[in-house]
Amino acid sequence: MSSKTRVRLTPSQRLSRGLKYSTVGPVDVTRGAVGIGVNSVRSSASWVGQKYRSSQVAQQLKEELVAASEAVANLPETLEKVRAPKRRRRPRLLVVAVGAAVLAGGAAAFSIARRSTQPEPSPLPPSVEVTPKP
Repeated sequence: MSSKTRVRLTPSQRLSRGLKYSTVGPVDVTRGAVGIGVNSVRSSASWVGQKYRSSQVAQQLKEELVAASEAVANLPETLEKVRAPKRRRRPRLLVVAVGAAVLAGGAAAFSIARRSTQPEPSPLPPSVEVTPKP
């Protein structure tokens, strides 16, 4: 049992085989030359695309460097703006004291309002006996 497997030749192998054999020579020479040309064009196109992408990256890096240098040049003005005295904040202790006073006043008002809504005990004796008889 023999199996015939056909080995595909690369363009350069095909070219050398075409130059070697005279019967299939012209066909192999043509196919080899075309294959080498196609591979060369494909490689060149890949190289050009790579160069284009790297030039775009370089352009973006250049723009970022320009922006960074401008930011560094404007750093003194930016720091002065940040260091400029702002409105003076009230001390925390004063805020806490005012909050505590408001809470104390609210608690006092709540207890006074609650006492006023409770009915006062009647001075009269109850009309029904408090202890039931069996």
